[in-house]
Amino acid sequence: MSEKILEEIAGLKQDMRALILAHNYQRSEVQDIADFTGDSLELSRKAAGTDAEVIVFCGVHFMAETAKILSPEKTVLLPDAEAGCPMANMITPEQLEEEKAKHEGVQVVCYVNSSAAVKAGSDVCCTSANAAAVVEATDSRRPVLFVPDQYLGHYVMRKTGREMILWPGYCPTHMKVTVKDIERQKARFPEAKVLVHPECRPDVIDAADEALSTGGILRYARAYKGKTLIIGTETGILHRLRKENPGMAFVPVTEKALCPNMKRITVEKVLSSLREMTPKIEIPEQIRIRALAAVQRMLAL
Repeated sequence: MSEKILEEIAGLKQDMRALILAHNYQRSEVQDIADFTGDSLELSRKAAGTDAEVIVFCGVHFMAETAKILSPEKTVLLPDAEAGCPMANMITPEQLEEEKAKHEGVQVVCYVNSSAAVKAGSDVCCTSANAAAVVEATDSRRPVLFVPDQYLGHYVMRKTGREMILWPGYCPTHMKVTVKDIERQKARFPEAKVLVHPECRPDVIDAADEALSTGGILRYARAYKGKTLIIGTETGILHRLRKENPGMAFVPVTEKALCPNMKRITVEKVLSSLREMTPKIEIPEQIRIRALAAVQRMLAL
């Protein structure tokens, strides 16, 4: 990465009053040029609290949409328009309405890894970190439909004891993490703890020491007294873990846990996005307002 590119990005950021956000799963060089690195909702909330006029969201489409939901007055750019989320694409607003019609009095809990239109059709949003608390706050007398991630939903059912209707979506990247991978790495590093994301399958969660959100993994690492952690989530997080904890070793459960959509964004695309002020994220206002209500109900908890 050339100094010339970095200088031009810095200059354009200043001229445009722009903020660069990078998800924990982004390429290491993209994380390094970001003003903030974090998970999707954390980044959107940070951006909403700043006086930046332009948000360059280095993540996937639903994340940039969430930033626009919370900051409608800001210009939100996604440096690669094709950076989508397969899980978010596994449910459409039409499918959600069809499923709701099958269950009288249903409450829809929607993982933030979903489109603005699906959020708009939901009662409340959740993150992987607060999903159990959100479900516990719902009316226990009414059925809960959890969309779109069946594995996070299954994890929440076990944590809360609540029965839920689970939409059959999943994260293809977290599906690549297997129990055999954990066993192989545990044999190599017997003293290490294994941390996995709750988007993983139930058998993988059972084989791990902890199931944690990306923010939870980062916090666990900071407090950890051991020397090695085995990490079962998208490999992009290893860069931040190593930067923040230089005396520790972080081993991926598997190198296959790589999201091609997260890796679509490059430093060059960030520069191009700032130069051209595209691709812009736009959400119809009636959808944005309804999606915002679902997010705000979560934040109120």
